[in-house]
Amino acid sequence: MQSHDIFSEIERQREEMKETLMQLIRIPAIAPENGGEGEVHKAEKLMQILEPIGFDKIEQFNAKDERVPSGKRPNIVAYYDGEITDKKLWIITHLDVVPPGEDSLWTVTKPFEPITKMDRIYGRGSEDNGQSLVASIFAVKALKNLNMKPKRTTALAFVADEEQGSTYGIQHLIKEELFNKDDLIIVPDSGNENGSFIEIAEKSSLGFRIHTTGRQAHASRPATGLNAHRLGMEYALTLDKMLHKKYSIKNEYFDPPESTFEPTKKEKNVDALNIIPGEDIIHFDCRILPSYDLEEILADIHMFAEEFERKTGAKIKNEILRKSVAPKPTAINSKVVTMLEETIKKVRGIEPKVGGIGGGTCAAFFRRIEVPAVVWSTIDEMAHQPNEYAKMQNMVEDSKVFASLITS
Repeated sequence: MQSHDIFSEIERQREEMKETLMQLIRIPAIAPENGGEGEVHKAEKLMQILEPIGFDKIEQFNAKDERVPSGKRPNIVAYYDGEITDKKLWIITHLDVVPPGEDSLWTVTKPFEPITKMDRIYGRGSEDNGQSLVASIFAVKALKNLNMKPKRTTALAFVADEEQGSTYGIQHLIKEELFNKDDLIIVPDSGNENGSFIEIAEKSSLGFRIHTTGRQAHASRPATGLNAHRLGMEYALTLDKMLHKKYSIKNEYFDPPESTFEPTKKEKNVDALNIIPGEDIIHFDCRILPSYDLEEILADIHMFAEEFERKTGAKIKNEILRKSVAPKPTAINSKVVTMLEETIKKVRGIEPKVGGIGGGTCAAFFRRIEVPAVVWSTIDEMAHQPNEYAKMQNMVEDSKVFASLITS
Protein backbone atom coordinates (compact mmCIF):
# COMPACT_ATOMS: atom_id res chain seq x y z
CA MET A 1 0.00 0.00 0.00
CA GLN A 2 1.33 3.42 -1.00
CA SER A 3 1.82 6.51 1.15
CA HIS A 4 -0.91 8.36 -0.76
CA ASP A 5 -3.44 5.80 0.49
CA ILE A 6 -2.45 6.54 4.08
CA PHE A 7 -2.48 10.28 3.51
CA SER A 8 -5.90 10.12 1.83
CA GLU A 9 -7.26 8.21 4.80
CA ILE A 10 -5.92 10.84 7.18
CA GLU A 11 -7.43 13.62 5.06
CA ARG A 12 -10.76 11.76 5.17
CA GLN A 13 -10.65 11.95 8.98
CA ARG A 14 -10.11 15.72 9.07
CA GLU A 15 -13.55 16.60 10.44
CA GLU A 16 -13.40 13.86 13.06
CA MET A 17 -9.97 15.09 14.15
CA LYS A 18 -11.37 18.58 14.61
CA GLU A 19 -14.32 17.36 16.68
CA THR A 20 -12.04 15.19 18.82
CA LEU A 21 -9.73 18.09 19.62
CA MET A 22 -12.68 20.29 20.53
CA GLN A 23 -14.04 17.62 22.87
CA LEU A 24 -10.73 17.51 24.71
CA ILE A 25 -10.34 21.30 24.90
CA ARG A 26 -13.69 21.53 26.70
CA ILE A 27 -12.28 19.62 29.67
CA PRO A 28 -9.82 21.65 31.78
CA ALA A 29 -6.79 19.66 32.96
CA ILE A 30 -4.98 22.12 35.21
CA ALA A 31 -2.46 21.14 37.88
CA PRO A 32 -3.27 21.54 41.59
CA GLU A 33 -0.38 24.02 41.87
CA ASN A 34 -2.55 26.33 39.75
CA GLY A 35 -5.85 25.59 41.47
CA GLY A 36 -6.96 22.75 39.18
CA GLU A 37 -8.14 19.19 39.68
CA GLY A 38 -5.61 17.50 37.42
CA GLU A 39 -6.19 15.38 34.33
CA VAL A 40 -8.62 12.66 35.48
CA HIS A 41 -11.72 13.93 33.64
CA LYS A 42 -9.79 14.52 30.44
CA ALA A 43 -8.27 11.05 30.74
CA GLU A 44 -11.76 9.53 31.04
CA LYS A 45 -12.83 11.25 27.83
CA LEU A 46 -9.61 10.16 26.13
CA MET A 47 -10.30 6.53 27.05
CA GLN A 48 -13.72 6.83 25.38
CA ILE A 49 -11.95 8.07 22.24
CA LEU A 50 -9.23 5.41 22.24
CA GLU A 51 -11.22 2.25 23.00
CA PRO A 52 -13.23 2.03 19.71
CA ILE A 53 -10.06 2.40 17.59
CA GLY A 54 -8.88 -1.12 18.39
CA PHE A 55 -5.46 -0.70 19.92
CA ASP A 56 -3.88 -4.03 20.88
CA LYS A 57 -3.59 -2.90 24.50
CA ILE A 58 -4.38 0.18 26.55
CA GLU A 59 -2.84 0.60 30.00
CA GLN A 60 -3.29 3.26 32.65
CA PHE A 61 -0.53 4.13 35.09
CA ASN A 62 -1.86 6.32 37.89
CA ALA A 63 0.49 8.37 40.03
CA LYS A 64 -0.83 9.09 43.52
CA ASP A 65 -1.49 12.73 44.30
CA GLU A 66 -3.62 13.57 47.33
CA ARG A 67 -3.84 17.21 46.29
CA VAL A 68 -6.48 16.44 43.64
CA PRO A 69 -10.03 15.16 44.40
CA SER A 70 -9.47 11.84 42.60
CA GLY A 71 -6.20 11.22 44.47
CA LYS A 72 -4.49 10.26 41.21
CA ARG A 73 -2.82 11.68 38.12
CA PRO A 74 -3.56 9.40 35.14
CA ASN A 75 -1.08 8.39 32.44
CA ILE A 76 -2.41 6.37 29.49
CA VAL A 77 -0.40 4.21 27.09
CA ALA A 78 -2.01 2.72 23.95
CA TYR A 79 -0.08 0.03 22.04
CA TYR A 80 -0.30 -0.90 18.37
CA ASP A 81 1.68 -4.11 17.93
CA GLY A 82 4.22 -4.43 15.12
CA GLU A 83 6.61 -6.99 13.69
CA ILE A 84 9.39 -5.81 16.02
CA THR A 85 8.22 -5.82 19.64
CA ASP A 86 11.40 -5.16 21.64
CA LYS A 87 12.17 -1.77 20.03
CA LYS A 88 9.17 0.51 20.30
CA LEU A 89 8.38 3.80 18.63
CA TRP A 90 6.93 6.14 21.26
CA ILE A 91 4.92 9.28 20.54
CA ILE A 92 4.50 11.14 23.82
CA THR A 93 2.02 13.97 24.35
CA HIS A 94 0.61 15.52 27.51
CA LEU A 95 -2.92 15.85 28.86
CA ASP A 96 -2.44 18.82 31.17
CA VAL A 97 -2.69 22.47 30.18
CA VAL A 98 -1.64 25.76 31.75
CA PRO A 99 -4.26 28.08 33.27
CA PRO A 100 -5.99 30.50 30.88
CA GLY A 101 -4.38 33.62 32.32
CA GLU A 102 -6.25 36.92 32.15
CA ASP A 103 -9.79 36.21 30.92
CA SER A 104 -10.18 39.63 29.30
CA LEU A 105 -7.38 38.82 26.85
CA TRP A 106 -9.37 35.93 25.39
CA THR A 107 -11.14 37.92 22.68
CA VAL A 108 -11.95 35.13 20.19
CA THR A 109 -13.63 32.71 22.58
CA LYS A 110 -13.53 31.63 26.21
CA PRO A 111 -10.57 29.36 27.05
CA PHE A 112 -12.54 26.11 27.37
CA GLU A 113 -15.25 26.85 24.81
CA PRO A 114 -13.49 25.95 21.55
CA ILE A 115 -14.54 27.39 18.22
CA THR A 116 -13.21 27.02 14.68
CA LYS A 117 -12.34 30.03 12.57
CA MET A 118 -10.33 30.16 9.34
CA ASP A 119 -8.82 26.65 9.72
CA ARG A 120 -7.94 27.37 13.36
CA ILE A 121 -9.31 25.71 16.47
CA TYR A 122 -9.21 28.16 19.38
CA GLY A 123 -9.03 27.20 23.06
CA ARG A 124 -6.62 26.56 25.91
CA GLY A 125 -4.55 23.47 25.18
CA SER A 126 -5.40 23.43 21.47
CA GLU A 127 -1.79 23.67 20.29
CA ASP A 128 -0.16 22.74 23.60
CA ASN A 129 -0.55 19.77 23.40
CA GLY A 130 -3.93 18.80 21.94
CA GLN A 131 -2.93 19.21 18.30
CA SER A 132 -0.17 16.60 18.48
CA LEU A 133 -2.15 14.34 20.81
CA VAL A 134 -4.98 14.08 18.28
CA ALA A 135 -2.58 13.82 15.33
CA SER A 136 -0.89 10.79 16.91
CA ILE A 137 -4.22 9.04 17.56
CA PHE A 138 -5.49 9.51 14.03
CA ALA A 139 -2.20 8.38 12.49
CA VAL A 140 -2.79 5.01 14.15
CA LYS A 141 -6.51 5.07 13.36
CA ALA A 142 -5.78 5.61 9.66
CA LEU A 143 -3.44 2.60 9.61
CA LYS A 144 -6.00 0.49 11.47
CA ASN A 145 -8.69 1.46 8.96
CA LEU A 146 -6.38 0.32 6.15
CA ASN A 147 -5.43 -2.91 7.99
CA MET A 148 -1.78 -1.89 8.02
CA LYS A 149 0.52 -3.17 10.76
CA PRO A 150 3.52 -1.11 11.87
CA LYS A 151 7.10 -2.29 11.40
CA ARG A 152 7.76 -1.90 15.12
CA THR A 153 5.33 -1.73 18.00
CA THR A 154 4.06 1.81 18.39
CA ALA A 155 3.12 3.18 21.80
CA LEU A 156 1.18 6.39 22.24
CA ALA A 157 1.70 7.84 25.72
CA PHE A 158 -0.62 10.54 27.07
CA VAL A 159 0.96 11.86 30.23
CA ALA A 160 0.09 14.07 33.19
CA ASP A 161 1.91 16.93 34.87
CA GLU A 162 4.12 18.05 31.99
CA GLU A 163 3.52 21.72 32.69
CA GLN A 164 4.65 21.46 36.33
CA GLY A 165 7.75 19.26 36.06
CA SER A 166 6.45 15.78 35.09
CA THR A 167 6.80 14.20 38.54
CA TYR A 168 3.38 12.57 38.13
CA GLY A 169 3.78 12.08 34.40
CA ILE A 170 6.73 10.94 32.34
CA GLN A 171 8.96 10.55 35.40
CA HIS A 172 6.36 8.17 36.84
CA LEU A 173 6.38 6.12 33.61
CA ILE A 174 10.17 5.98 33.60
CA LYS A 175 10.06 4.58 37.13
CA GLU A 176 7.64 1.94 35.83
CA GLU A 177 10.47 0.85 33.50
CA LEU A 178 8.42 1.06 30.31
CA PHE A 179 11.32 2.26 28.16
CA ASN A 180 14.62 0.81 26.96
CA LYS A 181 17.66 2.32 25.29
CA ASP A 182 16.74 1.00 21.84
CA ASP A 183 13.33 2.70 21.82
CA LEU A 184 12.66 5.64 19.51
CA ILE A 185 11.18 8.58 21.39
CA ILE A 186 9.22 11.36 19.66
CA VAL A 187 7.90 14.22 21.80
CA PRO A 188 5.76 16.53 19.61
CA ASP A 189 5.73 19.46 22.03
CA SER A 190 7.74 22.16 20.25
CA GLY A 191 8.67 23.08 16.70
CA ASN A 192 8.23 25.82 14.13
CA GLU A 193 5.64 26.93 11.60
CA ASN A 194 6.77 24.79 8.66
CA GLY A 195 7.84 21.65 10.52
CA SER A 196 11.51 21.91 9.63
CA PHE A 197 12.93 22.15 13.17
CA ILE A 198 13.96 19.08 15.17
CA GLU A 199 14.85 19.82 18.79
CA ILE A 200 17.62 17.67 20.25
CA ALA A 201 18.78 19.87 23.17
CA GLU A 202 17.27 21.99 25.93
CA LYS A 203 18.58 24.65 28.27
CA SER A 204 18.98 24.29 32.00
CA SER A 205 15.96 25.47 33.97
CA LEU A 206 15.71 27.46 37.18
CA GLY A 207 12.59 28.72 38.91
CA PHE A 208 12.53 30.57 42.22
CA ARG A 209 10.29 32.64 44.47
CA ILE A 210 11.48 35.92 46.03
CA HIS A 211 9.88 36.66 49.39
CA THR A 212 10.50 40.25 50.49
CA THR A 213 9.66 41.16 54.10
CA GLY A 214 9.37 44.76 55.24
CA ARG A 215 7.02 46.33 57.78
CA GLN A 216 3.30 46.88 57.28
CA ALA A 217 1.89 50.36 57.94
CA HIS A 218 -0.89 52.78 57.05
CA ALA A 219 -0.38 54.19 53.57
CA SER A 220 -0.72 57.75 54.89
CA ARG A 221 2.30 57.23 57.17
CA PRO A 222 4.92 55.48 55.01
CA ALA A 223 7.77 56.46 57.33
CA THR A 224 6.38 54.12 60.01
CA GLY A 225 6.63 51.11 57.69
CA LEU A 226 8.95 49.48 55.18
CA ASN A 227 7.19 48.98 51.85
CA ALA A 228 7.87 45.38 50.86
CA HIS A 229 6.08 45.87 47.55
CA ARG A 230 8.33 48.72 46.42
CA LEU A 231 11.47 46.99 47.68
CA GLY A 232 10.42 43.67 46.14
CA MET A 233 9.97 45.33 42.76
CA GLU A 234 13.28 47.14 43.07
CA TYR A 235 15.09 43.95 44.03
CA ALA A 236 13.50 41.96 41.20
CA LEU A 237 14.35 44.57 38.58
CA THR A 238 17.96 45.06 39.68
CA LEU A 239 18.43 41.29 39.94
CA ASP A 240 16.97 40.94 36.45
CA LYS A 241 19.49 43.45 35.06
CA MET A 242 22.42 41.86 36.88
CA LEU A 243 21.65 38.35 35.61
CA HIS A 244 21.18 39.48 32.02
CA LYS A 245 24.41 41.47 32.08
CA LYS A 246 26.62 38.83 33.71
CA TYR A 247 25.23 35.79 31.85
CA SER A 248 24.96 37.34 28.42
CA ILE A 249 26.74 34.98 26.01
CA LYS A 250 24.77 33.72 23.01
CA ASN A 251 24.69 30.32 21.38
CA GLU A 252 22.96 30.38 17.99
CA TYR A 253 22.32 26.63 18.26
CA PHE A 254 19.47 27.51 20.64
CA ASP A 255 16.27 29.44 20.03
CA PRO A 256 16.38 31.97 21.62
CA PRO A 257 20.19 32.04 21.58
CA GLU A 258 20.65 33.69 24.99
CA SER A 259 19.79 32.74 28.56
CA THR A 260 16.47 34.17 29.75
CA PHE A 261 15.65 35.47 33.24
CA GLU A 262 12.00 36.44 33.44
CA PRO A 263 10.01 37.82 36.40
CA THR A 264 6.60 36.17 35.97
CA LYS A 265 4.03 35.36 38.65
CA LYS A 266 3.16 38.02 41.23
CA GLU A 267 1.43 36.82 44.41
CA LYS A 268 -1.22 38.81 46.24
CA ASN A 269 -0.06 40.96 49.15
CA VAL A 270 -2.53 43.22 51.02
CA ASP A 271 -6.33 43.43 50.61
CA ALA A 272 -6.78 47.20 50.91
CA LEU A 273 -5.58 50.19 48.93
CA ASN A 274 -4.48 52.08 52.03
CA ILE A 275 -2.13 49.46 53.50
CA ILE A 276 1.60 49.48 52.90
CA PRO A 277 2.52 45.80 52.38
CA GLY A 278 4.80 44.14 54.88
CA GLU A 279 5.33 41.16 52.57
CA ASP A 280 5.68 40.75 48.81
CA ILE A 281 6.29 37.70 46.61
CA ILE A 282 7.37 37.49 42.98
CA HIS A 283 8.52 34.52 40.89
CA PHE A 284 11.30 34.16 38.30
CA ASP A 285 11.47 31.66 35.44
CA CYS A 286 14.97 31.21 34.00
CA ARG A 287 16.13 29.16 31.00
CA ILE A 288 19.90 29.05 31.00
CA LEU A 289 22.44 27.98 28.39
CA PRO A 290 24.14 24.68 29.33
CA SER A 291 27.57 26.34 29.38
CA TYR A 292 26.64 28.14 32.61
CA ASP A 293 26.81 26.54 36.07
CA LEU A 294 23.50 26.83 37.95
CA GLU A 295 25.28 26.73 41.30
CA GLU A 296 27.33 29.80 40.33
CA ILE A 297 24.15 31.63 39.35
CA LEU A 298 22.45 30.69 42.61
CA ALA A 299 25.48 31.90 44.58
CA ASP A 300 25.25 35.25 42.78
CA ILE A 301 21.54 35.51 43.55
CA HIS A 302 22.18 34.74 47.23
CA MET A 303 25.00 37.30 47.45
CA PHE A 304 22.87 39.90 45.68
CA ALA A 305 20.08 39.34 48.23
CA GLU A 306 22.45 39.84 51.15
CA GLU A 307 23.73 43.11 49.68
CA PHE A 308 20.19 44.33 49.14
CA GLU A 309 19.24 43.48 52.72
CA ARG A 310 22.15 45.51 54.09
CA LYS A 311 21.26 48.43 51.85
CA THR A 312 17.50 48.56 52.55
CA GLY A 313 16.77 46.84 55.85
CA ALA A 314 14.33 44.47 54.15
CA LYS A 315 14.60 40.69 54.41
CA ILE A 316 14.99 38.77 51.16
CA LYS A 317 14.39 35.03 50.94
CA ASN A 318 14.99 33.25 47.64
CA GLU A 319 13.22 29.89 47.53
CA ILE A 320 14.18 27.47 44.75
CA LEU A 321 11.08 25.94 43.14
CA ARG A 322 12.70 24.21 40.19
CA LYS A 323 16.32 23.43 39.32
CA SER A 324 17.15 21.28 36.34
CA VAL A 325 20.58 20.96 34.75
CA ALA A 326 20.41 20.48 30.99
CA PRO A 327 21.09 16.86 30.01
CA LYS A 328 23.48 15.90 27.25
CA PRO A 329 21.88 16.53 23.83
CA THR A 330 20.55 13.70 21.70
CA ALA A 331 23.25 12.72 19.21
CA ILE A 332 22.71 14.06 15.71
CA ASN A 333 23.45 10.65 14.19
CA SER A 334 21.10 8.69 16.49
CA LYS A 335 18.47 6.51 14.83
CA VAL A 336 15.50 8.60 15.95
CA VAL A 337 17.04 11.80 14.53
CA THR A 338 17.98 10.35 11.14
CA MET A 339 14.67 8.52 10.84
CA LEU A 340 12.68 11.71 11.52
CA GLU A 341 14.88 13.73 9.14
CA GLU A 342 14.27 11.25 6.34
CA THR A 343 10.54 11.19 6.99
CA ILE A 344 10.23 14.99 6.98
CA LYS A 345 12.12 15.15 3.67
CA LYS A 346 9.89 12.46 2.19
CA VAL A 347 6.54 13.76 3.42
CA ARG A 348 7.14 17.52 3.43
CA GLY A 349 9.84 17.93 0.80
CA ILE A 350 11.85 20.23 3.06
CA GLU A 351 15.32 20.06 4.56
CA PRO A 352 15.07 19.74 8.36
CA LYS A 353 17.47 21.39 10.78
CA VAL A 354 18.38 20.43 14.34
CA GLY A 355 18.96 22.63 17.38
CA GLY A 356 17.99 23.50 20.94
CA ILE A 357 15.23 25.40 22.72
CA GLY A 358 14.68 27.20 26.00
CA GLY A 359 11.45 25.41 26.88
CA GLY A 360 11.37 22.18 28.83
CA THR A 361 9.78 18.99 27.48
CA CYS A 362 9.48 15.32 28.39
CA ALA A 363 12.44 14.62 26.11
CA ALA A 364 14.89 15.91 28.74
CA PHE A 365 14.02 13.06 31.11
CA PHE A 366 14.88 10.49 28.45
CA ARG A 367 18.19 12.18 27.70
CA ARG A 368 19.06 11.94 31.40
CA ILE A 369 18.75 8.15 31.24
CA GLU A 370 20.64 8.08 27.91
CA VAL A 371 17.63 7.22 25.76
CA PRO A 372 17.75 9.37 22.58
CA ALA A 373 14.69 11.57 22.14
CA VAL A 374 13.62 14.27 19.70
CA VAL A 375 11.02 17.01 19.89
CA TRP A 376 9.16 17.93 16.72
CA SER A 377 5.84 19.32 15.51
CA THR A 378 4.43 22.02 13.23
CA ILE A 379 3.16 24.92 15.32
CA ASP A 380 2.65 28.67 15.31
CA GLU A 381 4.08 28.78 18.88
CA MET A 382 0.81 29.83 20.53
CA ALA A 383 1.50 27.87 23.74
CA HIS A 384 0.55 29.65 27.01
CA GLN A 385 -0.85 32.64 25.12
CA PRO A 386 -4.39 34.07 25.17
CA ASN A 387 -6.42 33.08 22.11
CA GLU A 388 -4.29 29.95 21.74
CA TYR A 389 -5.12 28.05 18.57
CA ALA A 390 -4.13 24.98 16.58
CA LYS A 391 -4.19 24.96 12.81
CA MET A 392 -6.19 22.12 11.31
CA GLN A 393 -3.67 21.82 8.48
CA ASN A 394 -0.80 21.42 10.92
CA MET A 395 -2.65 18.67 12.78
CA VAL A 396 -3.44 16.77 9.58
CA GLU A 397 0.04 17.13 8.07
CA ASP A 398 1.75 16.09 11.33
CA SER A 399 -0.50 13.06 11.48
CA LYS A 400 0.85 12.07 8.06
CA VAL A 401 4.42 12.33 9.37
CA PHE A 402 3.53 10.18 12.40
CA ALA A 403 1.89 7.56 10.17
CA SER A 404 4.99 7.50 7.94
CA LEU A 405 7.24 7.04 10.98
CA ILE A 406 5.07 4.19 12.26
CA THR A 407 5.30 2.36 8.93
CA SER A 408 9.01 3.06 8.32
